[in-house]
Amino acid sequence: MRARLILSAVCGLLVASQTLRAQDRYINANGVRLRYIEQGTGEPVVLVHGFGNSIETWTNSGIVQALASSYRVITFDERGHGRSNKPHDPRAYGREMTDDIVRVLDRLGIDRAHVVGYSLGGHLVSQLLTLHPERFLSATLIAGAGRLSWDSVQAHAAEVEATEVERDCVSRTLLFRLTSPAARPSEDSLKAMSARCLADSTQDRFALAAITRSRAGQVIAPAAAAAVRVPTLGIVGSDDPMRAGLEELVRLRPSVKLVVVDGATHAGARGILRWPETTAALREFLALARRTSRATPASAERQLAALPAPSIVSTLDSCPSPTR
Repeated sequence: MRARLILSAVCGLLVASQTLRAQDRYINANGVRLRYIEQGTGEPVVLVHGFGNSIETWTNSGIVQALASSYRVITFDERGHGRSNKPHDPRAYGREMTDDIVRVLDRLGIDRAHVVGYSLGGHLVSQLLTLHPERFLSATLIAGAGRLSWDSVQAHAAEVEATEVERDCVSRTLLFRLTSPAARPSEDSLKAMSARCLADSTQDRFALAAITRSRAGQVIAPAAAAAVRVPTLGIVGSDDPMRAGLEELVRLRPSVKLVVVDGATHAGARGILRWPETTAALREFLALARRTSRATPASAERQLAALPAPSIVSTLDSCPSPTR
C-alpha cells in the first residue's frame, strides 16, 4: 500500500511537470486551424481523440505523460473540437477528419508514425489504414474499430443524434448506445451533462452535429479493412458495446491483437482510458512494434502476429492514470 501511495505521488508530480511543458501550437489543415501539442523524443506516436473530446482527454488520462518518456508524442484537437476551428458544414468533416492526421504528419515532417485512436479517433485511424498504410509504424484502435457498414438505419440514427446534439449539446441516443442498460445516465445526469456542455466555450453543438452528419464519409469496406497489413492492436472494455466492432475486425483480420480490459466501459468513471491496464497494454505493444519498425509493414505484421497479445502488467509497473 505504501509503495502504491509513493508511486502515485511521484507519478502525479511527473504528470503535472510534463503537462506544463506542452505548448499549444497550430497548423493550417486545408483551411482549418488545428491546435496540437507534442512532448518527448523518439519514434513518433500520434494520439487521435474521440467525439466531443480534445487534447486534454489524453493529458488528463496520463497517457501523453506515460508515453513521452520514450516517444515523441503528438496529439491534436480534431476539427470541430477543443481549440481548433469548428465549421458548421458537414462537408468540412467526414474524410477530411481522417486526412487531417496525414496533414499533421506532413506539417511536422513525419513519414511514418505509431497512430492511436480512441472511439471516433479509432474510426478515423481505421479508415486511414485503408487509405495510407505507408504512413504507419503501427496502429492502435481503442474502443473504435472503424465504420465497417452504412445503411439507412444508421443514417437515420445519425440524424437523430445530430438533432439532439444541436438542441442539447449532448445526444441521449448516442450515450445510450455507448453504455450498457445498467449504466445508462439518469435524466438528472443528462440535464447536468447538457448544462456543462452548453456552458463550455470549447464545445460547439452545431459543429458536433455537423460531424455526426458526416459519418458516411468515414465508412470503409470490410474487404479493405481485411487487406490491411499494418501491425494493429485493439483495446476495449468488457462492458463497452463497441467491443463487438473490434471483435468483428479481428474476424476480418485475425492478425489484430485484441486486449479486453475487464470491467472497463466506453467512457465515464470506468472509461477505458482511465485504466492503467490500457496504458500498460499500449506501452507493451509499442515496444514490440518498435523492434520491427525498420521492417516493411507486411513483414512487421507477420513478426507481431507470431507474438501473444500484450499482457496486462501490474499497476505498480507503470504510473497509474491520475483520473482512475
